[in-house]
Order: sequence, then C-alpha cells, then structure tokens
Amino acid sequence: MDAQRRLFLAAALASTSKIASAAGTAYPFSLGVASGSPLPDAVIIWTRILHDPLNAAATPPLAFSVRWEMAEDEQFRRTVAQGTAEAPPELAHSVHVDVTGLRPDRWYWYRFMLGDAISPTGRTRTAPASASMPKQLKLAVASCQHWEFGTYAAHRHIAAAAPDLVAFLGDYIYEWGPYQLQHPTTALRTAESFTLADYRARYAQYKTDRDLQAAHEAAPWIVTWDDHEVANDYGSDRDERLDPRFMQRRAAAYQAFYEHMPLRLTPRDFANLRIYQRYDWGQLARLHVLDDRQYRAHHACTQQGRGGSSSVLLRDCAALKDRSRSMLGKEQEQWLAQGLSSSTARWNILAQQTLMAQNSQLPIKREDDGRFWTDGWDGYPMARQQLMDTLFTSRARNPLVLGGDVHSFFACELTRNPARPRSPANPIIATEFCGTSITSPSRPQSRTEQYVSMNHGIKYGRSDKRGYMLLTITPANTTAHFLALDNVHDSASVIERAAGFVVRSGQAGLHRA
Repeated sequence: MDAQRRLFLAAALASTSKIASAAGTAYPFSLGVASGSPLPDAVIIWTRILHDPLNAAATPPLAFSVRWEMAEDEQFRRTVAQGTAEAPPELAHSVHVDVTGLRPDRWYWYRFMLGDAISPTGRTRTAPASASMPKQLKLAVASCQHWEFGTYAAHRHIAAAAPDLVAFLGDYIYEWGPYQLQHPTTALRTAESFTLADYRARYAQYKTDRDLQAAHEAAPWIVTWDDHEVANDYGSDRDERLDPRFMQRRAAAYQAFYEHMPLRLTPRDFANLRIYQRYDWGQLARLHVLDDRQYRAHHACTQQGRGGSSSVLLRDCAALKDRSRSMLGKEQEQWLAQGLSSSTARWNILAQQTLMAQNSQLPIKREDDGRFWTDGWDGYPMARQQLMDTLFTSRARNPLVLGGDVHSFFACELTRNPARPRSPANPIIATEFCGTSITSPSRPQSRTEQYVSMNHGIKYGRSDKRGYMLLTITPANTTAHFLALDNVHDSASVIERAAGFVVRSGQAGLHRA
C-alpha cells in the first residue's frame, strides 16, 4: 500500500470516528464534505448544514457561521488557511469557500466546524502550475446514479482508487422516487421534484450515502449536469409535458444543483446558470467541461403534444439535417472553439454528458438510412459535424471526448462523417470513451452488440454492467479502464476491469490495453 493511500485511509477512519462520536445528537454535517474546481492556487470546499437529511425543518432558518481549516496534513498540524463562512438559509445552509493562496500540484486536507461538531475530513488538491508538464493525471469518470436501482458500491471503489480528480458528467440525482435512506430493492415512481424544496430534499437523500461521501472526500470533483437534475429529456426551456411553468422548475433545480456542488460560481441568476468551464492540468491536459442541456435547440420530430426525445428514421425527420440546430448554443460553441485553438495542452478533453458517436438502431446502407434517438448527439447531427470541424481546424492536440448518460461503456473513434468507414478522406478526429452508470439500468448486452456491429465508429460496447471509468493520462499515452461491478445491488461488490484501451499521443485511434 503506497503512502498516499495510507494517508487517505487514516483520514477516512478519523472522519468515521468523529461521526460516531456525534451519534445521538443533531449532527450538522450529515451530508459530508466535498471539494472541486481546482486551480493551481485555489480550490472550492463545500458542505451543507443539515441536522436531519429527511427533514430540513429540523435546521433552524438562521444563518450559521461555520469555521473551516485547510492543512498540509490530515492531523491539521500544519494549517495553511482557515476562516469562517456563512451558511445562509436562502442557499439551504450550504457553504462554498474558495480557498486561495495555495501551492500548485499538492494535496491538502480540510474540515468544517460548527459549535463542538467537526465535519468529516476531506482530501483535495490543487492543479499543477500552468507551465509544468505533470507525469500523469489519474481521472475517475462517473455518471447516472439513480437511487432506486442499486447501491453506490462504485463510489467506494472510486475512493479506493485515490484519483487526482473526479469528473461527474450528469444525472447526479434523478427527479423522482421515494424518500428513504436505504437503496430500495424495487423502483417506484413517486414524489417527483418540482419545487426548490423538492430538489433540495432529493440531493439530501442522495448525499447521505457514505460511499458517495467517501468519493467526495477522496479528491476534488469537476461536475456538469444532464437532464435528470431537472426533468427527463428536457431541452433548453421545454420539458416533456410542455409545461408553461417549466422555467420556474428549471430555476429551482439549477439553484439546488449549485447548493450541493463544489462549484466556483457566483449565485446570481439561477434561471440562467452558466456551468461550462475550463480547467488546465498544467501542460498535460485541458478539460473543457460542457453543458449540452441549457442551450440546445428543441428536440426534433417530437410526438404530437409532447416534448422530449423520440426514435426517428433519418429520412423521415428533416429537422435532423437543419444546420441551424445547435446542441451547445452559439456562445458556448464560440467559447469552446477559442479554448481549443488557444490550447497548448498535450491532451484536450471534452467532458460532456452523452455518447457522441453515431449509434443507429438500424443498419445503414445509404447515408439517409438509420433510426436515431433524438435526445443525444444523434438528434443534433449537424451540430456534431460542426464540432468535428472545430476540433480539426483548431489543431488542438489529442482530442478526447468523455461521456455518460446512456448507461453503457463505449469506446469509439469519431470522424466527420460517421456513416462512412474511416479513410484518408474521413480520418479519425477524436477518440471517445463513454462510461456506464453508477446504478441506472440499460438494455441487454445482445442489443448493444448489434449496435456495435452496425455503427462504424463504435469499437466496443458493454451495457450489462454498472461502474465507472478510470483514465491515466501521461504525456505519451492515455489509458482508459472500464471498471464493472459484479453486483450493483451489493454494497460490498467487487469490481473488475471489463476492458481497457490506449490512445497514443499524436496517433488518433484506439488500441486494446
């Protein structure tokens, strides 16, 4: 066991003992702690004061003054920063502290105090200095953790892997399900979230899970959202119901997302909360964290009287060929193009929500063939083609696309024209790794194997396993491991490697690891 891992286990044991000592009292740190948005000299640390996770009214509607500390060691003998922060009731008593003046490329430990109560100890780190070339970045990638469909065993394994950084790519919560503190054995569609109080309660439920708390305590996170943080298959200002009050619901959901995530944002207009951001890991990697929900065009060829997705034949849906339909919105597209063209990083990583490779549900014999699900990039093929053009013309080195949403592992090679095989006229522009879900279910593996056989860009697919991805990024290679749980319903489940792939710097394309 390496020294870094021993330190993490010691911190976890210390945190557990502090929680145990508070048993039987109104412990205010019931949702744990988190950190994120790392810069070379700063990191956000987070907590929320909540004495009873299923009864927010048990916490008085007063502003609390919360003390915090950050140190170079988990015993807090070498404190480097400390202070107090307000936990206001109008932000659900959440605390976001931007700890600045830190040294680049090093680990720190942090905690919060309220009265005699001490929070769990979190471990975090800063990004490397901007001009440096780190030896590696160990990046865990996760998404889609529906409380109703299994335990959070994958998060226990993420914590044990001791990554440098965790990227969570959406569906942190799902908007419906019974409020209970155990993961149920049977899913029930009840208590859908519509109000700010509803969404706050849903986050509180999810964040009571100790395996999820451990993953937050192990490393800083970068996060983006997908649809279920608000409502299934919403796009921009429209939901499935075509509810005229949807924007009020969306603003409530966006506020609750901010209140529960370690984001470096100034909370002003929750109706329009910009979460796309850029993070540099020295000269090794630039992470472009995208938002493909808030600014997208409405879904194409919807059912009569409904919004949201559908499955359509390409030749029957003219909107799919409309070049004005955007997935990211014009402003975000321009921001991404600038970030790619100015990047000097060895690897350029697009951290976004869903599968980017074409995934036709029928064989494609002509270019107007195919049946496509319209909620993903297949519902915005012209925007995807434009993005491929941007990646190519930007000359950004070694583009990698990371995704989630589809509850399946996929390894893909992205070209400008996905209906055609790769060739000198249709070269690989980027490599894609799409991760399966933490818990949320998917289709039978036999169907996924059919998809792989019918789509040129998809080289591997696995839909019958839950888990996460672990990437090791070095100047020479990126290695991606697809890590699959034996049994998602067993919190003690073991995890095994389902597949591994290597991308070599300067050589687009996949190699089996």
